Amino acid sequence: MKASKISFGINYIDTKSILHRLNGVTKFVLFIAWTTVVLTTFDLRIILLLLAFGLFLLKVSAIPFRIYKPLLIATAGVLSLNALFIYLLAPGQGSDLLGSETILLPMPSGYSLTQEMLFYLLTVTLKYFTMFPIALVFVFTTHPTEFSASLNKLGIPYKIAYAVSLTLRYLPEVKKDFVNIMHAQQARGIELTKKAPLLHRIKNIVRILGPLIFSSLDKAQDISNAMTLRGFGRHNKRTWYSQKPLKKIDMMWIIGILIIVALAIAKRLTDTQLFWYPF
Repeated sequence: MKASKISFGINYIDTKSILHRLNGVTKFVLFIAWTTVVLTTFDLRIILLLLAFGLFLLKVSAIPFRIYKPLLIATAGVLSLNALFIYLLAPGQGSDLLGSETILLPMPSGYSLTQEMLFYLLTVTLKYFTMFPIALVFVFTTHPTEFSASLNKLGIPYKIAYAVSLTLRYLPEVKKDFVNIMHAQQARGIELTKKAPLLHRIKNIVRILGPLIFSSLDKAQDISNAMTLRGFGRHNKRTWYSQKPLKKIDMMWIIGILIIVALAIAKRLTDTQLFWYPF
């Protein structure tokens, strides 16, 4: 049996782009600011602007599309299921929030499809999807050790900074374990390719999660023991080999980001309605 190949990854890839030259703290501030703006707005205009800019940054990072294509498909699939369940559990929520009801497809038992519900589902789905490109930009363009050193330089305890570094470094290991377990399952005759029906593939993929969780716990214990043997945490300070100072371009980015966040929060506080609805 020919094992299916997994070509995606979730790890630092140095493509020498302009985003790679920014300090890790700058990109972390961008990520936190992005999350803040996304969580405080339901304005579809702002959401679409964020999505377009996020995809632009992902393009600037020069990361090959094949690397994150499976993640893109998986994210779109999960968000589509989320929209479906929102409709099934609360089919009238869109009309309640937007204050009007325009029925497009009459259905029994209160499940009539309305224009307001479609607009609400579109807004919510794109709202969460805007987090996808900026998260990938942060992970793909930020070296874990350099980022941890920068956090420690800002005053964050080095133990916390080092934990962040370990988290970023561990993401590729999770992917590697997933592939190894998947190949082992395929060798046992469990079909995970497109030859099997979709529901059958989903059921078989669930079988991978158990071994993956236990494998991750074992590795976490090994890492903890190794750090203890090396005396990690014995001193209050540590030196960093990959420390990178904030440059003028980083300060310009941070100031610009903070101004945009302040404007977004001010807009949210002054808006009289939660949703922007043009119809």
